[in-house]
This record gives sequence, structure tokens and C-alpha cells, in this order.
Amino acid sequence: MAQATTKDRILASLRNSKAKVFLRDDFNRFGNYRQICRVVKELSEEGKLIRLGYGTYVKARPSSISGKPVPEETLVNIGLEVMKKLGIKADVGKDMRALFKGDSTQVPMLPIVNIGKARVSRKISLGKRALVYEKN
Repeated sequence: MAQATTKDRILASLRNSKAKVFLRDDFNRFGNYRQICRVVKELSEEGKLIRLGYGTYVKARPSSISGKPVPEETLVNIGLEVMKKLGIKADVGKDMRALFKGDSTQVPMLPIVNIGKARVSRKISLGKRALVYEKN
């Protein structure tokens, strides 16, 4: 019986996981640093993962229009999940909160995440759109 390769084990983990966002450290149990980097790069090239920033990836699916890989979540939800994985308490920005409360009818154009008093220097972006951090 043949053993499963590192790539097979990571793909099975992605399929079985309910999480949409992954840090590179989430795959450490499958092999050493070089193996994981190589496999994650291959999965990115195949369109199963999209790189958001340093060591941060999101599950992808093919676009119904162009066929190119697109994330399964919005950039704001991705940002909130990344902050949760990094141990930072985060919420949507004040403009989005006003929209949810009904105080405003304006839909914010920028993906803004409120990070409270935390210091975050990590850039999270999808193509040309980047997540914007808002402090209290």
C-alpha cells in the first residue's frame, strides 16, 4: 500500500476543513518547511489556494465568468478570520457597522477591519485590493 504524499495529505486537510483561511503554520504537521512551501506553491498555481500575504492563504474556487481562481469569501471576512487566527480581536469597520445598524445606507467601498489597539503590520491583499486597518 502506497503512502499518501505531502500534497495528498494537505489536499485532504483542505477538503475536510471548515476554515477558509490558512496560515502556513497550519500545515507544519504534514512535513518540513521546504516540502510545505513547495506544495503550497503548487496548490496556488493549480488554483486551489490563493496567496493573501506572507504565509497567509485562502481556499479558492474557479470563477463562473473567467474560470480564474477566486476566493470563497469576501476580503472583509477573510481579514476577520486571519486576525482571529493570529490572536487579534477584530471587527468590521465603523462604516460597515453603521450599515448593519441601519444608521447609513452607504456601502463602504474599501474592505476595512477594526483591530482595536493592536499593532498589525501584515499586508493582506487580493490582487489590487488590500485590506485596510482601522484603530479605535
